[in-house]
Amino acid sequence: MEKVIAVIVTYNRIKLLKECLNAVLSQTYKVHKIVLIDNASTDGTADLFIKGGEYDKDVIDYRKMETNLGGAGGFYEGIKICRDMECDCVWIMDDDTIPYTDCLEELMSARSKIEGKIGYLASSIIGPDSEPMNVPAIDMRPAKNGYPHWYKYLSDGIVQISRATFVSILVSYDAIKKCGLPCKDYFIWGDDSEYTMRISKYYAPAYFVGASVALHKRFNAKKLDIMMENDTKRLEMFRKYYRNTTINEGLFVSQKQRKKLVIHNFKVALQKLLKGDFIRAKVIFLGTLDSITQRKKFEEYIEKQLSNR
Repeated sequence: MEKVIAVIVTYNRIKLLKECLNAVLSQTYKVHKIVLIDNASTDGTADLFIKGGEYDKDVIDYRKMETNLGGAGGFYEGIKICRDMECDCVWIMDDDTIPYTDCLEELMSARSKIEGKIGYLASSIIGPDSEPMNVPAIDMRPAKNGYPHWYKYLSDGIVQISRATFVSILVSYDAIKKCGLPCKDYFIWGDDSEYTMRISKYYAPAYFVGASVALHKRFNAKKLDIMMENDTKRLEMFRKYYRNTTINEGLFVSQKQRKKLVIHNFKVALQKLLKGDFIRAKVIFLGTLDSITQRKKFEEYIEKQLSNR
């Protein structure tokens, strides 16, 4: 059997974390190890893993960070640990991901049906009311004859994709060795899109597996959209969303498209300002400005990660 290491990132969600751990430990295809990154939780999470604790298990490698590194920093640390271990795949998820019992088995089954190298495989994600969530992007890049061939394995319930989120994706160990680690300084939102696009572009094709299902128990099952967000704390976090997604546009579409997106974002910020929506105007403006002033730093980081290819 191929060795799979699961990486789970958590922060102050002890109840959800226990659900996630129980689901991973109950998989029909057993994981070799669980690397758990705790982003400095203060809700008693650490007590679960002390000697004699509920999850004091050899299979769990618990690591508590000194500060909250965000999702991006947590996955960076977890994947970095796995890179130094002997395994075939790394199964990545957040603490609110509850994989069905055969979720991993179906991913591994799909691996056996696909020819050639595989960048990563993504599960089918549903929300609390069975609504679609974390839907990956179909890979529309043309094959040699000019047509896209995303449906090559459609009869097996497998579709070629270009981008996914860190909600039950199975990354090939060799892809990590070749493409490096995620952008930890993205902190949150957009880091998974960047990393998965990096792998599918520079290493090997990636695929969505319909039979592999996981529940994403996010409290808000709607697509990320600053216009639909009313929580002040989350609104402020959208600054990173606008920075990261705008930089990604330049990295994986074109610099021309990135510039168009920058202009569009500034126009939206101005519209919000004129309507008296000062919070959204500020967040969109500053996030887009960050994408200009910090772009070079992130581009150089990714180039460095790919330099070992």
